[in-house]
Amino acid sequence: MDYSVIVFDTAPTGHTLRLLQFPSTLEKGLAKMMTLKNKFGGLLSQVTRLFGVDDEFGEDAILGKLEGMKDVIEQVNKQFKDPDLTTFVCVCIPEFLSLYETERLVQELTKFEIDTHNIIINQVLFNEEVIESKLLKARMRMQQKYLDQFYMLYEDFNITKLPLLPNEVCGVEALKAFSCNFLSPYEPSMVKDTVEELEQRVSTLRQQLKDAEVELDRLRKGKQKV
Repeated sequence: MDYSVIVFDTAPTGHTLRLLQFPSTLEKGLAKMMTLKNKFGGLLSQVTRLFGVDDEFGEDAILGKLEGMKDVIEQVNKQFKDPDLTTFVCVCIPEFLSLYETERLVQELTKFEIDTHNIIINQVLFNEEVIESKLLKARMRMQQKYLDQFYMLYEDFNITKLPLLPNEVCGVEALKAFSCNFLSPYEPSMVKDTVEELEQRVSTLRQQLKDAEVELDRLRKGKQKV
């Protein structure tokens, strides 16, 4: 059918590579079957007639369908390898295994002659808020190490970083809002070590102190009752 763009949301790397190999594998298999037909075609016809197989399921009918399929597969293969028609966008996260899988995928796509020059790095922690959690700080340092490696390995790629959000991206409006990050790079809402950021940090600490005092008062009252 006639569409301006078709998007395939593919499976993880291993399954995707097998999917991309399928046209070539099937093309080779059909070529082998056609060779066997030329060698044993008469024998196959005799066997199908012996078992009373209808013409619809006979050798000529099946091989005719396979030949038609071969034409479609060749067309798909040709379209996959045309950079003006097809490109592959790699989506990953800033972790070791994901970096490894992305490199494997890029190498295999190059072998298949499939265009790829875009990488999306998802779930990135930006240093934009008052982060007191040691866990989050450690995750940010870990992510930065792999982000640097992505930029070093794929300096000629278009790399897009998308933020880790506190909520799922569900619904049309949420998708529209999140999609803006593809058109213009995501910018943290607050830059670290500015007056605004320090004021926000002080406000957060005051609120945490207030909550701690309330909890302490509740615990003290509980002990007095006992």
